[in-house]
Amino acid sequence: MTEEAETKPARVVVVDDQTVVREGIVMLLGLLPGVEVVGAAGDGEEAVALVAELAPDVVLMDLRMPRCDGVEATRRIRAEYPGTQVVVLTTFADDESLFPALKAGARGYLTKDAGGDEIVRAVQSVLSGDAGLSPSIQRRLLERLSDPEPPQRAPAEAPDGLTAREVEVLALIAEGLTNQEIARALHVSTATVKTHINNLFAKTGIKDRAQAVRYAYAKGLVRPPMKGVT
Repeated sequence: MTEEAETKPARVVVVDDQTVVREGIVMLLGLLPGVEVVGAAGDGEEAVALVAELAPDVVLMDLRMPRCDGVEATRRIRAEYPGTQVVVLTTFADDESLFPALKAGARGYLTKDAGGDEIVRAVQSVLSGDAGLSPSIQRRLLERLSDPEPPQRAPAEAPDGLTAREVEVLALIAEGLTNQEIARALHVSTATVKTHINNLFAKTGIKDRAQAVRYAYAKGLVRPPMKGVT
């Protein structure tokens, strides 16, 4: 391999549905050695199209996007264009985001508080065949491997379009757990718990935690305590 090939910068596509964030990442990477931003996309559909057109070395992929989310875009890119690696760059570090992305084929996973140097290291790691994981994500993986799975509380078909995780959160609310206790039980951040609560309240029309408890009992998501049992 020639010295020129060895020092050739990694060709990167940045994908994020928030224009300010996307442009900020592009600007940041433009100031750093070892990477060359060759394109930017606002959702997963655009990302797949850009990969087909530009054949980049790495895609920095957001997860929560319209039309085609980051997990589906990662799956399509890795299936159709295996020469392109994917590093997730997202706000979310919870299990519902992390594990589907890795299963879809992402070789790296960073949160958006990562610095430019950390992003470049992750890009270089995945191109060399290693995993580009932030230290916090590595710890999360180890915790997941060492901890038992949280109990699955979702019924076969959840009411009102609730997801399985939203049903889990609702059941834990009905058991009297605080947001912090729910976060510890499910191994997610408190912010993620708040997002799930806001979503399930919007779907069900629930206004507060007391209504959430009544809803959970009425829908059979939890069993009310047996009277007279000591």
